Amino acid sequence: MKIAIVPRLKPSRLIFWFGPVLAVLATMIVGTLVFAALGINGLKAVETIFLEPVLNPQRWQDLGVKAAPMLIIACGLAYGFRANVWNIGAEGQYIAGAIAGTGVALLADGSLPGSPLPLMCFAGVLGGMAWAALPALLRTRFRVNEILVTLMLTYVAIQLLFYLTRGPWRDPNGFNFPQTRLFEAAESLPIVVPGTVIHLGVPLALVIALVMWIVMQRTTVGFAGRTVGLAPHAALYGGFRNDRVVWFSLMLSGGLAGLAGIFEAAGPFGQLTPQFGVGYGFAAIIVAFLGRLNPLGIVLGALVLAISIVGGEIAQTRLGVPNAAIGVFQAMMLFFLLAVDVFVSNRLVFERDENA
Repeated sequence: MKIAIVPRLKPSRLIFWFGPVLAVLATMIVGTLVFAALGINGLKAVETIFLEPVLNPQRWQDLGVKAAPMLIIACGLAYGFRANVWNIGAEGQYIAGAIAGTGVALLADGSLPGSPLPLMCFAGVLGGMAWAALPALLRTRFRVNEILVTLMLTYVAIQLLFYLTRGPWRDPNGFNFPQTRLFEAAESLPIVVPGTVIHLGVPLALVIALVMWIVMQRTTVGFAGRTVGLAPHAALYGGFRNDRVVWFSLMLSGGLAGLAGIFEAAGPFGQLTPQFGVGYGFAAIIVAFLGRLNPLGIVLGALVLAISIVGGEIAQTRLGVPNAAIGVFQAMMLFFLLAVDVFVSNRLVFERDENA
C-alpha cells in the first residue's frame, strides 16, 4: 500500500475555511505532549493558555490590547502576501515607527500647541514606510529578494532602538535605566473604556481592518494585488505594473506596522525601552495566515494569537511554563496551518503496490 499526494480537480473550500480550526486543534494536541515532555501537566497548561483568557472577564481587556497591534500589522501584510510580496520584516518597521513617533514627542517636548499625538502617529507611519522603502527599491530596481532585506533590516532597527534608549534618548531622571522619559498625557493614547487598559488604538484597529477589507475586496487596488499575485503576466496585459504593486504593498504594510508601533509606544508601554520589540511583527505573519489573508478573518486570527499570548503569560506565572515553550507553541500553529494548506489543492490517495 502506497500513499500519494495528487492534485484536486478544484481547491477544497471546506479545508480552506476550516483549516485554521484544524491547525489550532492540532497545536493543542501536540502542545499537550510537548508540555508533558517538559514535566508540566499538559492538559492543565493547554487549558490555562486557551481557556483562562476567554473565561476570565478580567482578561478580556488584555486580549484587546494584545490583539490590536497584530491586527493592524497583519492587515497590511495580507495585501502584500496576496500579491506575492513577502514582507517578513514588519517587526523592524514596527520598531522604526515607534522610534519616529517617539522622536516627535521628545523633540517637541511640550512646545507644540495642542496634542502632538496626531503628528506622532503620522511620523510613525512615515517611519515604517521609510524602513520598507529600501526593500521596495532593491526589489524593483535590482530584483533583490525582499524576504532577506526586510528580515535583516529588523535587526538594524533593534540595534538602533538599543542605541537610542541607551544613548541620546536616555531619560536623565530614569535612574540610569535604558529608557526614554515617560510620555505626557497629551502624548499618550486616551483610554476609551474607563477603568480598563483599552486605549484608542483598539477600536482604530477594527476600523483599519474594515477599511482594508473594502480596499482588498471592493477596489481596483485590491484587484490589482490579487491579479499580480495569481497571474503576473496577465496583470501586465491588464495594465497593472508589478513594480507599482510591490511599492504599494511594502509602503502599505510598512506604514501600518509603523502605526502599530507608535500606538504601542504611546499606549501600553508609555515610553521606549530596549524590550519594546516583543515580536508582534513576526506574530502578525501567523495572524495573517490564520485569517486566510482576509482582513475580517484576520480579526479572529489576531484574537486567537492574543489568547495564546495572554494565556502564555498566565501559564508562565502559574505553572512555570518557560517563555520559549510559548514561542514553540505559536510556531507550531503556523506549521500545522501550512501543513493543512497542502490539502486545499491536493488530496491523499492510497494505492495498492502492484509488486506485492
